[in-house]
Amino acid sequence: MKVLPYYCLFFILTVCFTSCSTENIDQIDPDGIENPDNDPDPDGEEDEEVVTTDTPCDFDLSGIAANSTVNINCILDLKGETINLPANVNFDFDGGDIKNGTLVFSSGYIDGRILNSDLTIQGNATLKEPTFKFTPARWDNIQQGTTTSEIAQKNNTELENLMLFIKGMGGTTFEINNFDAYFEVSKVTSTTTNQNFYPTVESINVPSDFTLSMTDNTHLRVFPNSRKNYCLLGIREVSNVIVRGGNLHGDRPQHDDNSQEGPHAFGMVLIIHGATNVTVTGVRMVDGTGDGLDINGVGFTFQPDYKPSHNIRVLDCVFDNNRRNNLSITDGYDILVDGNTFLNAGVDNPGSIGMAPGFALDVEAFRGLENGEFIYYERAYDITISNNIERGSKYGAFIMAIGEDVIIENNQTEGVIGIGAASGIKIRGNTIVADPNDTTGAGITTGHPASETTFNNEVSNNTVRGYNIGIAAYQRDTEIFGNTLEDFGVGIQPKDIKNFNIYDNTFTSSKDNSIAIFGNLTTMENVNIYNNNVVSVGRESVKFVAVNEDASAANYKVTVENNDFANSGTFSRSNGIDFMRNRTKEGIIFVNAKNMTASENTIESTGQDGIIIGEGCSDLSILSNNITVIGNNLDCIDQQSGGTNINVTNNTCNN
Repeated sequence: MKVLPYYCLFFILTVCFTSCSTENIDQIDPDGIENPDNDPDPDGEEDEEVVTTDTPCDFDLSGIAANSTVNINCILDLKGETINLPANVNFDFDGGDIKNGTLVFSSGYIDGRILNSDLTIQGNATLKEPTFKFTPARWDNIQQGTTTSEIAQKNNTELENLMLFIKGMGGTTFEINNFDAYFEVSKVTSTTTNQNFYPTVESINVPSDFTLSMTDNTHLRVFPNSRKNYCLLGIREVSNVIVRGGNLHGDRPQHDDNSQEGPHAFGMVLIIHGATNVTVTGVRMVDGTGDGLDINGVGFTFQPDYKPSHNIRVLDCVFDNNRRNNLSITDGYDILVDGNTFLNAGVDNPGSIGMAPGFALDVEAFRGLENGEFIYYERAYDITISNNIERGSKYGAFIMAIGEDVIIENNQTEGVIGIGAASGIKIRGNTIVADPNDTTGAGITTGHPASETTFNNEVSNNTVRGYNIGIAAYQRDTEIFGNTLEDFGVGIQPKDIKNFNIYDNTFTSSKDNSIAIFGNLTTMENVNIYNNNVVSVGRESVKFVAVNEDASAANYKVTVENNDFANSGTFSRSNGIDFMRNRTKEGIIFVNAKNMTASENTIESTGQDGIIIGEGCSDLSILSNNITVIGNNLDCIDQQSGGTNINVTNNTCNN
């Protein structure tokens, strides 16, 4: 498994990991285990019994002819013998069984309901039907319930080998219903000189061209261990795989953090590793010491054996209480994440503190910087994240830490949707409603301030409600439009932005001192703010303080045009702003403003002067505005002393 970066809160790259072998827990502590009574069927439902008779057969196979079909409606005991069958012998199921021996086929089929751990099949046999229904009672080499590390290791080996066996007989679907078992995935099982630990090698591996189909009654569990990384179910370097249904459990409640150094944040419940054409649908992934699901590649982009995962579908799954992220995408493309429920990512549990990043979903391809050039070890791109629900994540919903060309649409979240060092990101049509107990931060964040590779992004038609900041706007080359911002402290807060268009957004907030658009101690270069509608705010519709104040921003330009403002605007210690053709219900204030124009605005101000030109203004033009003031002793334009090069021309005053 490769080194993975991660971002925390404001997307700071902080940590990597290594791995080594440790001693493992030998016996499960039953405290806190969901099935402590070792009941192999905790749901109380019995699997369909496939054998309906105990009557011994009155025949044997010693004289069977070629091209025969044997109807098994009795118990055929082979008495430890090996039976070499002639060509094209078939076995149909009719309530009976074959046990205690070996059948060697030259050709022919056998009904999957006859197969069991006491019958060995050799030669050229196929299944009668491509779907195999796993019945635990018929496979006593795989044990359910509380167990030891050794038995859990055997469970791993036997289940994986059984899937391979079924595939080798022409099976394409492996169905499991009532089943609850632990699997040892923390030990090196290689007998070669390479004794390194590879999580997806030591996991239960699903083969190519195969469907693993489970139900709500199916539980595959990590045997509790002390390894800082592991994988329960692996889809490694295969293609055309479906994993459907079931419950996959990490060992977070019983994990031992103390026996191996380093952050125990990479125990993954499911890993898609260098695989192609994979669908994971309706699966519940919980309690990983790392992620519920990790999608990554084999090798690095510049290596000849590099294998990215691609054409991946994650549909209608549930992720809950995974210690790091619920889902991470670190390497791959053509990935759809749709209709899933993400719960409680990265939260603290008793004895198990959550690990950063703590997001429901994190796109976090790894890159390095050498001699001023980025080296892309991994790439994550062409990803769609749609129609998902997120609740209760420690730090946020979805973060595009490092990635390209990602669509995030029609999701419902509590946590922030954010962009880190990523490009081509479209955040559109989402509903983001803050937890009333945690309204800090921003509902949407458009970049990491220090990144050079955050550009060409879009934030459109989202509803953001209840956050202190609706949209925190960073970086460059971004469109923010059509959003509905409600119940905020600040609707949109720009910070060091370039080539931004902010338009057609609607702002409504009854919070005291709320501001619709607030730029403070920042630069804004080639920024256009137009056609926005501020329905109501507690304080000001637009407020710029120390915008483009430094000499390096002397030629920067901001245009505020054709907006409907419910109340006043203030421009203080700011430079290079054109305020044109806006409609406002309160006055406009300029203080220490430089190189600005206010023209063709319609101002209807009650209880305040229409335009106040305060001290310290210079190179200011007030042109062709239509100003109405309502109240006693009010001026349409109040020009105070101390300004230079102030041009007040052709304004209309109504009072």
